[in-house]
Amino acid sequence: MDFEQTLVDIIIKYSSSFSLKDYKIESEETDVLMEAFGISQDIKKENKQYWGRELGMCWQLLVTHIFRNYCGDDFRPAKKYGADEPADFFLAKEAIDTKYRVGSGDSGTLKKFKSYGEMLLEEGLQPVFLFLRTDNLPAAITACKAGGWDIYTGDASFQYIKDKTNFDLKQWLINHRDTGKYLIQRKIV
Repeated sequence: MDFEQTLVDIIIKYSSSFSLKDYKIESEETDVLMEAFGISQDIKKENKQYWGRELGMCWQLLVTHIFRNYCGDDFRPAKKYGADEPADFFLAKEAIDTKYRVGSGDSGTLKKFKSYGEMLLEEGLQPVFLFLRTDNLPAAITACKAGGWDIYTGDASFQYIKDKTNFDLKQWLINHRDTGKYLIQRKIV
């Protein structure tokens, strides 16, 4: 086959594949954690990976601290299983992992979620995911459920936290948002 024709065939193949792809319109919603810092979608779009990672770590630290302080001896910190840490902390017979949102649908991530859930179940633990956002990738949620995870998103995550700790994190964040004390100060360079 001709060299250039092969290049054209590759382009045609991918053009067809891209045309068949369903694209989800990106959520323009904010969430209570973003609002506590005054982070708009426009700011977030400037560097999605950074904001997703940092808001995710903030979410994890807030939730872990609440459970550590309100759940007494039922709380246990994260533990390594080999090189992996499949949960952020443990509460009695639950292994709880927090995520800001899950947007990756790569096969490695999906396999990891599924295998972590199965491993935790084998340990006699119920794996629980607490997602702050509700605009998670459906394939990732499906993989988590296939691995045995209980999934909570958005308000259901806040309710789970309140039910287990008697602390209303959502209202606490709203109260702090309304003070304006934690609004970010942006430096343009």
